[in-house]
Amino acid sequence: MAEIVPLRDAIAELVRDGDVVALEGFTHLIPYAAGHELIRRGCRDLTLVRMTPDIVYDQLIGMGRARKLVFSWGGNPGVGSLHRFRDAVENGWPGPLELEEHSHAGMAAAYAAGAANLPFGVLRGYAGTDLVGRTTSLATVTCPFTAEELSAVRAIRPDVGIVHAQQADEAGNVQLWGITGVQKETVLASARSLVTVEEVVPRLDPRPGAVVLPSWVVTAVSVAPGGAHPSYAHGYYHRDNDFYVRWDAISRDRDGFREWMRVNVLEAEALVA
Repeated sequence: MAEIVPLRDAIAELVRDGDVVALEGFTHLIPYAAGHELIRRGCRDLTLVRMTPDIVYDQLIGMGRARKLVFSWGGNPGVGSLHRFRDAVENGWPGPLELEEHSHAGMAAAYAAGAANLPFGVLRGYAGTDLVGRTTSLATVTCPFTAEELSAVRAIRPDVGIVHAQQADEAGNVQLWGITGVQKETVLASARSLVTVEEVVPRLDPRPGAVVLPSWVVTAVSVAPGGAHPSYAHGYYHRDNDFYVRWDAISRDRDGFREWMRVNVLEAEALVA
């Protein structure tokens, strides 16, 4: 059953050096507050997993927290490159970064397999692409019914899965709504899970199309108002488009990046409740 604990305590308890950690959210409900606490905590040698690594992963990589990145697309959405990500790949700064690249469909299948406690996912993707040479997590299987050759992708089973949501109730049940990605699958596939939320309410009111994560599949819940900023939380605040544009300049220079992180992340207080 999920415990409602301060964010700094949740990260300290759940994440260890060398863990495989997934922070998921698709354009919406991206768990920035949790990512910043990972940085403040000094977690190292992490294998970071995310379908669309954007600014929060640029920050984690630039601060030397990542050893490997498993992903299917990376960039500053609507702006351009992730400069700290590029610097790590091209120049090994602040350390070398191993890459495992997939398609979106492949990662979705891998998360779904992990959530179902299956060893791999199956799809028709990857054939004819150079992604096959970029990961050891791919193979081919022959359908026992049609003899069709299909792609098999190893299940994603993070040590820790982290997502953001709008609400949890006092028992630790979670509800999120709006644009969703693989948040549900991430939580179900992970050995340990953390959900940061905008608020805790006495009871969850059912919403059409919402994803509900029952307390028994979540390890910890932490209240982090604004914890998805600069992405958005549907019904709570809008996407901060100006920040995504500003990040391009902030992240281009190593010293400027480090100074911004010192002031805005390392010396900033964690959001707790």
